[in-house]
Amino acid sequence: MPASTAAPPKSLTAPSAHAVRPRGRPRKTLQERDDGNRRAALLATAAALFRSQGFAATTTRDIAAAAGMQSGSPFYHFKSKDALLFAVMQEGMRAALARQQTTLQQLAGQPPLAQLRGLVQTHFAVLLGPDSDFIPVMLYESRALNVAQRAELAALQSQYEALWVPVLAALHTSGALRAPVGLARLLILGALNWSVQWFDPHKAASLDDLSDAALALFVGPGAPAS
Repeated sequence: MPASTAAPPKSLTAPSAHAVRPRGRPRKTLQERDDGNRRAALLATAAALFRSQGFAATTTRDIAAAAGMQSGSPFYHFKSKDALLFAVMQEGMRAALARQQTTLQQLAGQPPLAQLRGLVQTHFAVLLGPDSDFIPVMLYESRALNVAQRAELAALQSQYEALWVPVLAALHTSGALRAPVGLARLLILGALNWSVQWFDPHKAASLDDLSDAALALFVGPGAPAS
């Protein structure tokens, strides 16, 4: 009997080359990568101008010119100047949250005082370090946001502030922090945030100096340093 020449069942047939679907997300095209880079540059430029000139006084034409774009190019990424402002604040809070999470991961197992110093120094870096325009814009221009935008930022702020609570609670338990934890958190962050009004990077104080001075004010004797 001759061998059957019938085609094998489809379930046993090797898939054709064009039917194989690649795993994971498709690679971004050069255009998509360029758009992402331009969006990041646009956010950084807008943050710097919103901080130096104020939101109301800054036009999208100003932002486009500073970013090296055509005057209408910002609207390719953001539908309005208000949307761009919100994106600046959102980006700032997400980046700050990620940096503080990394700080605490690196200091896991360290005494609470060391962890608080890390939180303080990272907060100063977010406010005063390189590319630090995002959070100051949020601190002083949030009145321009709508209700929904404020609620979304408030949720990010709550996550950020929640990172401080266990550290402050541990210091309070040890007696090194005498103020109630909730009030201490508000007072500490308020004092640190005000530094954007008076800090001069051309003067002698470094972020290390500021962090040491802040801890001397906030935490009393008795906190174990190691």
